[in-house]
Amino acid sequence: GISRYWEYFCSVKQEEIRKGFAQLGGVMRSLGESESWPGFESGLTEEEYERLVVLINRQVAHNGWFTPENVRKSVRALGGLLTLEQLSAWTANYGYSATPKRVGLIMAGNIPLVGFHDFLCVLVSGNTAVCKLSSTDKQLLPAFADVLVSFVPELKKRIEFVTGPIGPLEGVIATGSNNSLKYFEQYFGHYPHIFRKNRTSLAVLDGSETKEEINRLGDDIFSYFGLGCRNVSHVMLPADFELSRFFEGIFEHSEVVHNNKYGNNYDYNKAVYLMNQLPLLDNNFVLLRESDELFSPLAMIHYQRYSAQTEVEEYLQKHKDDLQVIVGKNYTPFGIAQNPSLLDYADGVDVMEWLSKL
Repeated sequence: GISRYWEYFCSVKQEEIRKGFAQLGGVMRSLGESESWPGFESGLTEEEYERLVVLINRQVAHNGWFTPENVRKSVRALGGLLTLEQLSAWTANYGYSATPKRVGLIMAGNIPLVGFHDFLCVLVSGNTAVCKLSSTDKQLLPAFADVLVSFVPELKKRIEFVTGPIGPLEGVIATGSNNSLKYFEQYFGHYPHIFRKNRTSLAVLDGSETKEEINRLGDDIFSYFGLGCRNVSHVMLPADFELSRFFEGIFEHSEVVHNNKYGNNYDYNKAVYLMNQLPLLDNNFVLLRESDELFSPLAMIHYQRYSAQTEVEEYLQKHKDDLQVIVGKNYTPFGIAQNPSLLDYADGVDVMEWLSKL
């Protein structure tokens, strides 16, 4: 009897949290689409909603990469996932922790709200999120967490934002660069953990792509200025592929170079390669360099040619631990690399499954 009651109690709790996130999703979709206040049924007053609009528009003052358009893009993509239908279908596969575990979330700050999915996983699985934010993205998540708590007041004691020492934990999810991995090992290696390091994404073209598909590949390359691990930095092309087709296809994305920080990276990399007399193709907003190196500098794309599909498979196998997404006709469709579903876990590690075993 007690265990049945307990199961019922847990399912009610999880349902409340799902509903809270779904209501937050509605707010995020409105903000992402630059809509005016959606009314009291959103759960927010007009003043509360306007404060979020101002916060989104002000991020660029704290971080030049976080343009209002990019912040809205991230908020819109996350809002699109937070529907009751999607949340219910997703969480149906996992349990709910009746006794909350304290899970440390060490978040990256390369793109707006990049740690939101981990935050969602921890809360919807019945645990406590102890968040240490990146200095480059420290205002957005606390603001949306406040909205969530206004919908589900019980979550107030299950969300913590820390700036100093993180305190005792029962698990850690830490995301950062290859350099920060050593730091993660040193400080958090003794806890059950998921550590994530640098990854990037790659596109495979087979030569039959339309201009429209290559334009969508441009979204995978240039959204968030190419700063995410889901952004394509390397392209594999058939031996006879005309590069002019690639340049024509991505031309619509040329406005990226007007961002100060992106433009500086473009100018700097161009100067370095020209001074060293290294071959480079340039279309005035991105540099193209023939190389089999997977990772490329910002504002540059590496490309390599292949004669047989086996070469592609070998390259993908060799670099599988450094790849986040593979884009192409037989892979993830063009244009959606930066729009993962709830089941698209970073590095392919099922966070919900991991949390259930803590």
